[in-house]
Amino acid sequence: MALIELDLTAQPDLTPSTPPPAYRYRLPGLILAVVLAFALGGAAQPHRTMWRYLGAVPPPGGAETQTRLIGDRIYTISGSGGERVTTAFELNSPPRELWTVRYPGRVIGPDDIGFGGVEARQAGDAVLLSDGPATTVVDAATGRSRFHSEVGIYPLAGGHIGVVQNQVFREGTLYDQESGDPGLLYFSSTGQPHVEPPVRTEVRGVDLVTGDTRWTVALPGSINVLTSGSAVLVVASDRLERIDGDTGTVQRTALLPRLGVQRPIGGALLRGMIVVYYGTDGVPAEDVVYAPDTLARLWQYPEPQVLLDPPNCGAVLCSGPRNALDVLDPATGRVAWRAPATVDLDMLGDYVIEIVTGADAPLRLVDPATGAQRVDLNGWSAEISGGAGAPLVLRKSLAGGRSAFGAVLGDRVQVLGASTGPVSECGSNHAYVMCRGNDGLEIWAYRS
Repeated sequence: MALIELDLTAQPDLTPSTPPPAYRYRLPGLILAVVLAFALGGAAQPHRTMWRYLGAVPPPGGAETQTRLIGDRIYTISGSGGERVTTAFELNSPPRELWTVRYPGRVIGPDDIGFGGVEARQAGDAVLLSDGPATTVVDAATGRSRFHSEVGIYPLAGGHIGVVQNQVFREGTLYDQESGDPGLLYFSSTGQPHVEPPVRTEVRGVDLVTGDTRWTVALPGSINVLTSGSAVLVVASDRLERIDGDTGTVQRTALLPRLGVQRPIGGALLRGMIVVYYGTDGVPAEDVVYAPDTLARLWQYPEPQVLLDPPNCGAVLCSGPRNALDVLDPATGRVAWRAPATVDLDMLGDYVIEIVTGADAPLRLVDPATGAQRVDLNGWSAEISGGAGAPLVLRKSLAGGRSAFGAVLGDRVQVLGASTGPVSECGSNHAYVMCRGNDGLEIWAYRS
């Protein structure tokens, strides 16, 4: 929840204990081959799943390192102090280094709060390399630097426009961290804390090729900026706005009235719906749901006040304590089903995934509308989410530190294969699995 204060199963052993003599199979085998040739002649080859080792790339060195698997590439990020180094590898067999780029790293001043991490994101023909809020945009083909931003950039669908926001504060409102004074703090886009909300927040659409500003929209106070496809959704203290990400045109506006003494204090995009959190003193008490396209107000529900062992629902709309946790229908707000008390929830593609609380072990995938089991994940120790549109890849430990892998295809788990040695820190996407192993960052292709 983002809040602001606004103003595998094992494969069976199919080897017979005593193999029959080969001559017993010659005539039946020939007959079966002829029958199959007539029955399947001219038919297309069925889709098959493969597991093919591509090779390894050197892991990033240093104390502060990250690795990202994006599309058909791996980006390794290293460095410390004021400089970062990112190297891009193309996932051929073997993997091939494409380019290396150096760019400014985060330097936190005495009045700054460090937030955000090291990240690489691809948007069209650009790669966005971030260290905290600061972002350097480079050309995906060559690694050539295009431009640098001191604040975070959030790319929109299409890969041409990125969104940035910048808060403007009144002079003299910077928080004195040595004082330790209590109270609400309001953070700038670069991490500076203030004791008053910003006078206004500027949202800009920037060209990811040139860095030029395409459009600017200014709203009073603090805001939450959400993105849905190519649209920008703004949650302000008194209104919702839907903005065309290409032009900056405000397409729709909906006023956000107070609910008694409660007022909007934040917002998020969950299950495709805008959820506006109402409350006082930064504590949410009521949630109101809006349609992201029309900004029509749909329904509201009380925010559960759970102080001890609150449930973790991820992007699932839920209400209640862990022992009575109701999953809500995103369109109506009605109770759709009740979740088990021993699991955490999250959305994963077309499923809700149930994870054993405190163990991080996937239990099953269920239907989001009914809670009925779709895929049993028992026996797998970890899930590797590949992002939007990618299959769920699963991992389980084998002897000697090796790992076995499987993928959820349809409503079943398809066993893929295994590593030849110990691995850890795995990631996946639509076609590849990457793990840290003895030879570096090891990569497998898992779909034809």
